[in-house]
Formats: sequence, structure tokens, C-alpha cells
Amino acid sequence: MTTIHQDDVVQSVQEALQFISYYHPLDFIQAVGRAWEREQSPAAKDALAQILVNSRMSAQGHRPVCQDTGMVVAFVEVGMDLHWSTELSLQEMIDEGVRRAYQDPDNTLRASMVAPPWGARRNTGDNTPAIVHTRLVPGNRLRIGLAAKGGGSENKARFTVLNPSDNLVDWVLDTLPTLGAGWCPPGMLGLGLGGSAEQAMLLAKEALMEPVDIQELMARGPSTPLEELRLELYEKVNALGIGAQGLGGLTTVVDVKIRDYPTHAASLPVALIPNCAATRHIEFELDGSGPAEFTPPALSDYPDIQWQPGADAIPVNLDKVTPEEVARWKPGDRLLLSGSMLTGRDAAHRRIQDMLARGEELPVDFRGRFIYYVGPVDPVRDEVVGPAGPTTATRMDKFTEMMLGELGLMGMIGKAERGPAAIESIRRHKAAYLMAVGGAAYLVSRAIRKARVVAFEDLGMEAIYEFEVEDMPVVVAVDSQGESVHQTGPAEWRVRIADMGGMP
Repeated sequence: MTTIHQDDVVQSVQEALQFISYYHPLDFIQAVGRAWEREQSPAAKDALAQILVNSRMSAQGHRPVCQDTGMVVAFVEVGMDLHWSTELSLQEMIDEGVRRAYQDPDNTLRASMVAPPWGARRNTGDNTPAIVHTRLVPGNRLRIGLAAKGGGSENKARFTVLNPSDNLVDWVLDTLPTLGAGWCPPGMLGLGLGGSAEQAMLLAKEALMEPVDIQELMARGPSTPLEELRLELYEKVNALGIGAQGLGGLTTVVDVKIRDYPTHAASLPVALIPNCAATRHIEFELDGSGPAEFTPPALSDYPDIQWQPGADAIPVNLDKVTPEEVARWKPGDRLLLSGSMLTGRDAAHRRIQDMLARGEELPVDFRGRFIYYVGPVDPVRDEVVGPAGPTTATRMDKFTEMMLGELGLMGMIGKAERGPAAIESIRRHKAAYLMAVGGAAYLVSRAIRKARVVAFEDLGMEAIYEFEVEDMPVVVAVDSQGESVHQTGPAEWRVRIADMGGMP
């Protein structure tokens, strides 16, 4: 009888999570490389190049591809003939592996789990607990699939129950543009069809564990209705023109994955979950002979792509920038930021709001400054700061008028689009919203020369930092007139793709 030992499970989970923090699945990164080769949108092509270079840098430096190192989701198949040698439950073994992985001093990962999920929402400090799904299966093996799912893409999960006669494709095409770009396209799209509400969501999440193989499917042709549906959605989703980072372009998804399950005759449950440009997942099997082993991909198999700021990039000194200079920026302009900026996310903005309501003095003066929406990874070795890519700016929309109007902020840096109220506030105050590339966190962090906490240290990664940066690459996403590249870019490329007669 096969005996699975506690230490083997813990060590395997720990090493697997470290592995996927800095090694993209090779099939995914090669798919992004193919997307870069055929991309015709300059803004999207530049974003794809940053993602690809960031991936190689992370693989070489053994540091996370994204500052959001995800919540851990485990899919566990337990052979019914197994014997266990453990003092811990399965949940406890996986949580111990997560704890060790995220607190590894050589590659510290960001802890993002909070408890309780309402109210105080205190960070658990070690990214536990994991979300564990268990299935008993025949045999004497233990199979574990791990995904480290970032909040930006997880927040875009959608669910509906269609009537059986409704058009599934239409629902996907209507729904996807409403997600915005906070899920950091290009990525994968997971769909779960049928079962019950909770089963459909689980099917969609499991579908994202599958390898990228849409090009192979296109080459051989579909052999099942589900494969026909995958191809139809792949073509039509990309024809929306959303593009990399929502900037407009040819590739929004590199694959569409679908799993289905029988359902009630009156229902068609549908779950949609995207995976971001920091796609992280791995599967391994234990047979009692020891912990799992993981083979790194060869760097020679990575796309050989370099990235440098374009000759048209505009240097900006954040310590001297004026409203007149900001007014000259146009959507799509590429900037290289140098000087000092502040950081802040949801918790910091909420605390600022509460302090203002109580008439308390703020610890930081925001007037004439730029704020970067980021929750960085802790530094290791000689790093100033760990990977520090942008977080979804839309979550800060409700605070935008406060920051621009009451506190005199000049601009913001994040990822994805801004909502109508935030854009109107930007226009009213002649400010600007700049976008860094989500999925290029390690590359962005190389531009940060100094970092220090200046307020709210108790908030951990959500504290307010002051960064000194040099040539940090960003794109003007909303200019001082309120024009948004996330509106104009996809609209332009949707028309261009239609004029091409479909995807090239």
C-alpha cells in the first residue's frame, strides 16, 4: 500500500509555489510570444514586450513575475487506496506548505489573504488559508494541482444562469467588455457550463489549469461541439479589439478553456473566470517515494525579445512637473518617470477618508504629487523593493475626487481603465492617469532606486511608501481633457479587425 508522508506534501507544495512564482508555464509564455509577433498595435506590442522581458527576468532572478503573488487554490485528487502518515489534516498540510513558500527568505512572496473577509480584514501574514477542493478517486496516488490566483483577474469572475434557449456566445461577448482591463489581458478565459451554480464556478477555475493548445486545435480542426465552441469564442473574443492591457490590439486571450457537466433541463449555469498575464499553475503527483521534483524550463525556449523605451518616450521629472506639462500629455503617450512618487491602495485611501472626516491632520502632503497604486513584495538580498507592478485603479475611483479636489494630487498611476466619475474628476481638475503594465512587476521594480514607508506602516504592503524612481515606463491612459485610451484603443481596433475581415 502506498503511504503518503506529511513532510512530502508540505515540501512539494512549498517548492511548487516558489517555482510558479517566477517560472511562467512555458506554453503560456510562448503563446504570448506568438501574440507579440503578430501584434500590429504599437501600444499593445510594447506592453507584450514588457511582459515577455519581465518573465525572463523573473526566471533568471527567481523573483515573482507579479507583485500580487495570489491566493492559493489547490485541486487535490486523493487515491482511495492511499495510506497516510501525518499528524495534520490535508488542509493543514497544504497551509503549512503555503506558509513556508510565502515566507521563504530567498524569495519572499506577498501575503494577500485577509480575515475576516469583512470588517477589520486583517492580513493573515502568511497567505493562508489556501482554498482546497478535494476529490476521492480510484488508485493509490495523490495528485495536486496548484494555482496562485491574483485578485485582479479573480475579481472579474462572472456567473449567470441562462435559459436553455439563450445564446451562450452572445452572453460571453456582451460580458467580457464589461470586465475592463483589470484582469491584465492577454490571458486565458475559463468557462464552466452546466452542473449547479457552485459546480459551474469550479469547472471554470479547473479549466484554467489546462495547457494552452488553441493553435494546435486550429491546425487539426475541431472534433467535438465543445472544441467548436472554443474556436468560435477565441476568434470572436479577440475580434473585440480589447488587446493587451486593454489598450486595443489583436490579442485579448491566448486560449479559451471550457469544461462542462450535465445540468437541470430548465437551466444553463455559466461561469466565466479569466486568468491574467501572470498565469501561474502547476500539477504534480506523489506516490510515496518522496517529494515532487520540478524541472525548470530552459531559457533558450523563452521568446527572444528585448524591450527598451521607444525613442518617442517623454522624460518626466516628478519633482518639477507642472500642470502645464501635464496638460500637454495625450492618451497613448509613453512617459519615463523620474523623481519621487507616493504609493497607496484601498486601505490607505479609506484611512485617509476616515481621517479627513474626523478632522485629523494627514501624515503626508499630496499636493502636486503623483500616487502609484501598488502593494509591493518585500525586498530580499540587495533589493530596494520587491516586484512592484500596478494594481487595478478602478478600485480607487470612489476616492479620486477626494484625492484630486481636497488634497491637490496631480496624477495617479495604476493599471486598467477608470470609470466615468473618476474620468470626470480627472478632467475637472486637469490631472492625469498613467498606466504601468500589469504583469511586468519585476521589470518595473528595477526603476525604483529608493523606497521608504512614510505613513500607515501597520497596513503592511498597503502602507504609503515614497519611491524614488528613474525612467519608470508608463503610458498616458487618461489625459487632462478626460480622454481615455481604454475607450479609444479597443474601439479603434475593433473596427480595424472588422475591416481586415477578422483576425489575421
